[in-house]
Amino acid sequence: MPMRTPGWHGWVGTINGVVLITVAALPVAALAAWALARRRSAADVTPAWRTSLAEVGIVYGTVPWVWMIMLPGDEGGAAVSLVPLRDLLTMNTGQVVGNLPVFAALGFFAPLRFAALASVPRILALAAGCSVLVETAQYVLRLDRVSSVDDVLLNTAGAGLAALASLRWWLVDRSSTDSTAVP
Repeated sequence: MPMRTPGWHGWVGTINGVVLITVAALPVAALAAWALARRRSAADVTPAWRTSLAEVGIVYGTVPWVWMIMLPGDEGGAAVSLVPLRDLLTMNTGQVVGNLPVFAALGFFAPLRFAALASVPRILALAAGCSVLVETAQYVLRLDRVSSVDDVLLNTAGAGLAALASLRWWLVDRSSTDSTAVP
């Protein structure tokens, strides 16, 4: 019997497929940001472009990473590791670097979009909470992955570093409205 080649749905469940779909979706994301900004500009909502880019950036920059880490793994069964830094010492460089950008877009764009999140501690708390939800989902859904506190730490660190990278934009915005604001 001849072997069947998987259809498009076979790509959805692979890292290569996620990357390909993410790249293909870039024009759609750009169009969505443009359309949102145009609609907001017509309604005299300010800052239309900044808000629209931040919203699309959060979604476009976070969803593919979460999608990838929610793909079934090959760890040989679901496991939990709650001892901080134990897994970090055994992770290869690819795993460490791969965990940093998971919530980086959230960390970069959320303070630009939501004034209430315009502080590094708040971004760290948000990223940690989101990461705990993802790690819990990996375990509950039995995705054959290790749900590790070190993944939470790395995801949170990536969001914090990204928030620091965008600090100049959201700090300037906050200081123009509240001179006592400190991130």
